[in-house]
Amino acid sequence: MEYGICHLGILPVRNENRHAGELVTQLIYGDAYKILETQKKWVRIRVADDGYEGWLHALQVHKISKSEFEAYQKLPNHFTSDLVNYLTNKEGLLFPIPIGSNLKANTLLEHQFEDQQKKAAPQKDDLVKTAYLYLNTPYLWGGKTPFGIDCSGLVQMVYKINGRQLLRDASEQATQGTTLSFIEESAPGDLAFFDNKEGTIIHVGMLLENHHIIHAHGHVRIDRIDQTGIYNAEQQTHSHKLRLIKNIWD
Repeated sequence: MEYGICHLGILPVRNENRHAGELVTQLIYGDAYKILETQKKWVRIRVADDGYEGWLHALQVHKISKSEFEAYQKLPNHFTSDLVNYLTNKEGLLFPIPIGSNLKANTLLEHQFEDQQKKAAPQKDDLVKTAYLYLNTPYLWGGKTPFGIDCSGLVQMVYKINGRQLLRDASEQATQGTTLSFIEESAPGDLAFFDNKEGTIIHVGMLLENHHIIHAHGHVRIDRIDQTGIYNAEQQTHSHKLRLIKNIWD
């Protein structure tokens, strides 16, 4: 098996080995992956952190050895918390990286980042502060950055930046953590999941204070939430039906 690492700011991962394939997720700088197979100009990968699979164009692959991959996985993570930062490559050229990039890749990739200062251990309250950074980000199916993000990508990135790993899709994330019985039992940073008429989990958002929720729906926005679901004041209706609430931090 071969291995790789995301050496650029953002890379698209698709459901088919063609450029017109649906965007299913993105790699962010420093994300490591396993290469499962190669077909012509495409490789099928499995993201190391959440196990998500998809196709990456061969021109965007940066291979590393098995020993480098294993050593890299053991290193402590160091995620950026500014919306955009810049790295310098071996040639001295700048290139941008988005929030949530993993700076532990710098040594392996021979990149330079000026501010290597370590931050204090994150607390649950920090989840809300991070989530606010994504406000008004446009919705993008498969997106994971401030330039476009989906509902599960939003909560996954917010938790990732604060040192907790979530699975990729809302239905997968709903299997993690501890279920709470009522909204009144929840705290800011807990996750609320929503289903469709068939009972399938299709949406997720993060709870805030005073019965509000931040979620990606058209764009990253804040709405009210009650035991029925998310209430959209502009449309004067509930946009999503509440299925369950989970504490994933503790």
